[in-house]
Amino acid sequence: MAERLKERYDQQVRKQLQDRFGYKNAEQIPKLEKVVVNMSVGDAIANPKALDAAVSELAAISGQRPIVTKAKKSIAAFKLRAGMNLGAKVTLRGDRMYVFIDKLFNIVLPRIRDFRGLPAKSFDGRGNYNLGLREQLVFPEINYDKVDKARGMDVTIVTTAKTDEEAAEFLVAMGLPLQKGSATSPALRR
Repeated sequence: MAERLKERYDQQVRKQLQDRFGYKNAEQIPKLEKVVVNMSVGDAIANPKALDAAVSELAAISGQRPIVTKAKKSIAAFKLRAGMNLGAKVTLRGDRMYVFIDKLFNIVLPRIRDFRGLPAKSFDGRGNYNLGLREQLVFPEINYDKVDKARGMDVTIVTTAKTDEEAAEFLVAMGLPLQKGSATSPALRR
């Protein structure tokens, strides 16, 4: 699967972006840098075993062992102490990144109920895209019967694009399903 998305980038998307934005140097053309998948487990404060399930599910989804994230500050209202295990995150690069992006765009997002596209407002101003998924059950690797609780996750797609317009054009060409007419920039509306 990784080869399919890489070939599409090399054969179609690079040329399309160079024609659209008039890049003089091939290194100016936006490309994928990394994908960060973060899963926060609030139940881990009271039940540390809940984190083990989240780590194994995130490993199955990403194909890579996640690292356990820890709380930076103590918050008495939440009974949280600094250094407690609080979630899991994985950073994908190279072939695993392309496999994950291909799976996300073509398999996972269409499985979401009443899915009409992703909002174009989720760009961060530096050419990166952030999206949140409400549950891990939309991934085909997750067995519905073995899930104890539906957990959401945040996915950050980091690109080398300098502006949101370039990143939107690049990610749509790669297959990101953006909503029609939801963008503020006329270039993002199609």
